[in-house]
Amino acid sequence: MKDPINFSRMDVLALARQGGAAEGACSEPSSTMTRLLAEACVPNGLQGVHWQLKAELREGPAGEQEPWLQVQADASLALICQRCLERVDVPLAVNRWFRFVADEATASAQDDMSEEDVLVLEPRFDALTLIEDELIMAVPLVPLHGECPVAVTMSVADSAFEAAATERPHPFAGLEALAAKKPAA
Repeated sequence: MKDPINFSRMDVLALARQGGAAEGACSEPSSTMTRLLAEACVPNGLQGVHWQLKAELREGPAGEQEPWLQVQADASLALICQRCLERVDVPLAVNRWFRFVADEATASAQDDMSEEDVLVLEPRFDALTLIEDELIMAVPLVPLHGECPVAVTMSVADSAFEAAATERPHPFAGLEALAAKKPAA
């Protein structure tokens, strides 16, 4: 029987050498994905977090074997619709590949030139933080319902406000009469 993978202290290189895959789910998102949960509009607004990781070795430009990691994750996050201001459960989905290099200098030098994301290979890699980071980046800037469940007011004028504004006299209406009077000499 294989030992369960500790996703917060994962050996990416060993998993890549095995050509392995792993999957998991977050049963307590409130304790492990606090930054993503902070995006939700209600307590415990993060539901159904599930991920799959696939690691493999690929030949690099110099012929060396480089570890790659595919992260697939999905979740549902309760947000506020920016059109109707009601709750909307937004599905989040991530599917990205990451290439690992030996050190930070190499990662910095290669990151701008490569299409894939380049990360530093650590002996105990925190895949949970990477998964949470990717899900946070998948949160829409403007969450919206496909079709809002309530009628949305699409005007900026309020008839009651307009009526109140026409009933009151203009505050400077009396100045004209004062200006017409000439001071007595």
